[in-house]
Amino acid sequence: MRHPPRLQRGWHNQPRWDDERFIERLSMRPPQQFRMKPRLRLLLPVIVSLIIQLPAAMFWLVRTPDLSTIVAAVLAVVGPLALLAARRFPGPMIAFVAAAACVDFILAGPTQGPPFIALAFAIVLAIARGARVWAWASVGATWIATVTIGLVLGLEWHPARIALTTLGILIVFGVGESVRTRREQYREVSRLIAQRRQSEVQAERVRIARELHDVLAHSLSQINVQAGVGLHLMDKQPAKAAEALASIKETSKTALDEVRSVLGILRAEGGQDPSAPLVPEPDLSRLPGLAASVTSQGVDVTLLTEVTTAPKAVQLAIYRIVQESLTNVVRHANAKHARVSVRIDAGDYLVEVGDDGSGAANELSGGRGLLGMRERAELLGGTLTTTTSEAGGLLVTARIPLREDHE
Repeated sequence: MRHPPRLQRGWHNQPRWDDERFIERLSMRPPQQFRMKPRLRLLLPVIVSLIIQLPAAMFWLVRTPDLSTIVAAVLAVVGPLALLAARRFPGPMIAFVAAAACVDFILAGPTQGPPFIALAFAIVLAIARGARVWAWASVGATWIATVTIGLVLGLEWHPARIALTTLGILIVFGVGESVRTRREQYREVSRLIAQRRQSEVQAERVRIARELHDVLAHSLSQINVQAGVGLHLMDKQPAKAAEALASIKETSKTALDEVRSVLGILRAEGGQDPSAPLVPEPDLSRLPGLAASVTSQGVDVTLLTEVTTAPKAVQLAIYRIVQESLTNVVRHANAKHARVSVRIDAGDYLVEVGDDGSGAANELSGGRGLLGMRERAELLGGTLTTTTSEAGGLLVTARIPLREDHE
């Protein structure tokens, strides 16, 4: 027996951030337990910059207290503190810190202290917060000005120092661009996840509305007709009135069980609510009973079915389509006869429900019942149309493809 080849793990097999499977995987992850607070994210660069820059500046100030060391000490404090403005004013912040770094670089000797680390944080923060133009323009202009002033003043700077500083600035810019890109991707993925969840919620709401409508519309319509019959025959034919009341009782019980079953699924977090009644999903075997219930309401129903087995989803869709069509016949068509046909035609399940009433195809086009029937057919890759029947009433035609993946 040949086994399927194993997937090779590597960078080329890693999903892209905008891949559908990657987004679905992220949407199923639990929320992260630890997340740095905004205040700490704002203060951390300031603290790190002060720890790195201030001790060296104070050492040179104590050792050689002159104007240059005093200014360097002030810049070692002012530069990091300017990072506090990164959240509201990232553009002016990077311009100020770049200027401070320029002055510090000119005043410092070849070995006086560490580099102006606040500039690195300022570049990353500015780019990450959308001030890319400010960052590139400010740092580029100040670095060119720094090198020019050094040449004019004749400062003894080793070329390797200039080259390493330029390389370091470019590396920091690369880090900043990487952070900005990842933040944009994170925002986009978060938006797609929220959109996916909203779509799933909306789809579930539509499904619930469709199920409740199909259950209640047929049952309440039948109850309404039987109640009218009972009131009409209460005095003249008490036995017939009693039959109508018994039908109302049975219909209302069935409807309540189905509604409670749907609500039980909604209330339960892990599946069916144990307190809710277990009602089997309607299938093709219940079509004769459905036709008989409509016949008892005064509409003669002829049922012709050549399909006995089909996927559960298809059977439920066919039953609900026939149920809603017959409900419309009883409520709107003023018909005497209806014909239901379920068969296989040209590779499709073909469902036809026609009547001889006065209902036209365009009168019900905006109804929620027809919308629900059309949604059921389209969810299974099919179509649903309404035309005028040969008898002058409404003809509902649904086609659902024969596929094995309808389960």
